[in-house]
Amino acid sequence: MIGILTEKPSAARNFAKALGGAKGSFNGENYLIINARGHLYEFVEPNDMVTSVLQAKYKSWNVDNLPWEYQELSWKRKPKEGVFSLLQDIKKTLSACTEIAIATDVDPTGEGDLLAFEIIEELKLTSKKVTRLNFIDESEKEIQKAFKERKTIENYRVYPDYKKALYRSQFDFLTIQFTRIASSAADGSSVLRQGRLKSAMVAITGDGMKAVSEYKKIPFFQNKFRDENGNIYTNKNEPQFPDKSQVPQKYSPSAVIKESTERKSTPPKKLIDLASLAALLATDYKSDDVLKTYQNMYEAQIVSYPRTEDKVISPEQFNELLPLADRIAEVVNVDTSLLTHRTPRKTHVKAGGAHGANRPGLKVPSDLESLKSYGESASAIYELLAKSYLAMLAEDYEYDLERGYVADEPDFKATSSIPVKYGWKQIFDDSESSENDNEKEDSGRHIGTKAAPFIHEGFPTKPPTPTMKWLMAQLAKRDVGTGATRTGIYAEVTREETKYPLLIDTKGKLSMTAFGEMSYKLLPGTKIGSVELTEELQEDMRAIASGNADSEQLLPKIAEYVIHDLRVMTENGKSIAKRPRSDSSAVVAIGKCPKCGKDVVENAKAYSCVGGKECGGFFIWEKRIASKTISATQVKKLLEKGKTDKIKGFKNREGKEFDAALVLKSDNKIGFEF
Repeated sequence: MIGILTEKPSAARNFAKALGGAKGSFNGENYLIINARGHLYEFVEPNDMVTSVLQAKYKSWNVDNLPWEYQELSWKRKPKEGVFSLLQDIKKTLSACTEIAIATDVDPTGEGDLLAFEIIEELKLTSKKVTRLNFIDESEKEIQKAFKERKTIENYRVYPDYKKALYRSQFDFLTIQFTRIASSAADGSSVLRQGRLKSAMVAITGDGMKAVSEYKKIPFFQNKFRDENGNIYTNKNEPQFPDKSQVPQKYSPSAVIKESTERKSTPPKKLIDLASLAALLATDYKSDDVLKTYQNMYEAQIVSYPRTEDKVISPEQFNELLPLADRIAEVVNVDTSLLTHRTPRKTHVKAGGAHGANRPGLKVPSDLESLKSYGESASAIYELLAKSYLAMLAEDYEYDLERGYVADEPDFKATSSIPVKYGWKQIFDDSESSENDNEKEDSGRHIGTKAAPFIHEGFPTKPPTPTMKWLMAQLAKRDVGTGATRTGIYAEVTREETKYPLLIDTKGKLSMTAFGEMSYKLLPGTKIGSVELTEELQEDMRAIASGNADSEQLLPKIAEYVIHDLRVMTENGKSIAKRPRSDSSAVVAIGKCPKCGKDVVENAKAYSCVGGKECGGFFIWEKRIASKTISATQVKKLLEKGKTDKIKGFKNREGKEFDAALVLKSDNKIGFEF
């Protein structure tokens, strides 16, 4: 009997559909299917990983106890909350099998293999024969193929995907030390989560905000020419002056010489990843919603695997999806006559890879409206994903690049792009247009015949305002994480329900919370705040997977980073005002009472107006409402606007979850708005 272990219930259902039931026979072999629910185990607290004489040291947040010695840690795990009965079912089922077939997600980071072997190891099933099913997606064809071609794993401890995933989880566990350093170096009461990607996001966003705040719109003046069609002729060596009156009037009108016309073309852009998708939708939908909805759609095979690292698709994936192109186009209202390039492009289709880039799935919906059951953002997700894919099947964008110069002053030159064939741009083009009409890629203005001099007023290029799209582009440029990883961490650091959120997302535009500002002040010069740390981790994982390194060689360097960052953050923290570590009596003002105007404060257990009974106004005696902890950010919004954004995860008395906004009623009590 072969016990097939899937990562989640939806995958178990897809496997059952592909193989002919939750239990049965396929390809002459007996099998049964059982599912996990993601990671069922987690590391215990650091102080529970060490001997009794070391427990006080590892439990303390006193930075004098850092760095930790990784050799002192047992790396003991414990079941996550609420999974005991599931683990019992898995153990009972797999104990009766002669073979355990791992069918968890084929994740590029190895997470699927790690969560499976955690279960096998902790349930003491290591004596069983273990095989691996490798599948691109959960279609029937792929599942059946994976079952027939499953590979035996002789020793999981040397299995590359398990080793690299275990190293990453240990590495990230050791970064708890940086949280303790930052929290100590900051105001003494806040918990500043200094994970690798979290810190990189704060550092990049902070630098972007600083660049915007320090920007000075100081004009400069310079001689240029303009022809009758509006094209601007510039001499890159022409001097600039701070005052218009200083610009010498030494040029005269002149004829223009058209130097050349060259036909050029550009292919469609690469397929968008999950981070780019979430960024394009950021003005209307939270990242959490996009992630959850995309996952629901993937489980229904309407879109492809979310956590892919691939930037292209394979020839097989191209050929599989191509017959569905016209149906997909009809769903998203794209003219099928534009889909004339139906052969693989080298820029988009390459052999190799695993899941392939994000794209529509093999199940085409009847229309966009039918997708609403998967989530509020489902229609928008599918439309963008489909158009990104369909653009690959359209012709190149073609334009004539005209070059010209001023006859009497040949150092003054201009170029202009004249669209000839829009091709893929008629389907999907997420480029942000330039505010300067003369800088547009396809201005459509032919080089003129004559030009006149004028004094141009210019300004230094203004730094871009930090947005989710901008941040994701910065991380992608540095090749930090997959699109799904970036989106997941972004959702975490901007989630209002988090007690110590770092960033604020206002319809895609970024700003910092007070905790984010403290974190940003601590990060300059640190290892944890460096994008290079994640790049280094990725290199380490590749080295471990290839057998060129092992965790025992690589983990000790984290202690060196801790010593370095402790020194740097302690020095950086001198610029942050300190206050006592929070206890039941410490209070923090978060806004003004709408009734009496006095401070509304937060202490360890509640939010309340300092006016107390004399005010009779605003009180939330407990921080938890309907089984949900309400964050200070949400209360602040409630005070300022009388209403929060919709909050997910409230529970009624029967335990059923519901989503609602909190509203401040006329009597200053709290109510729900559904």
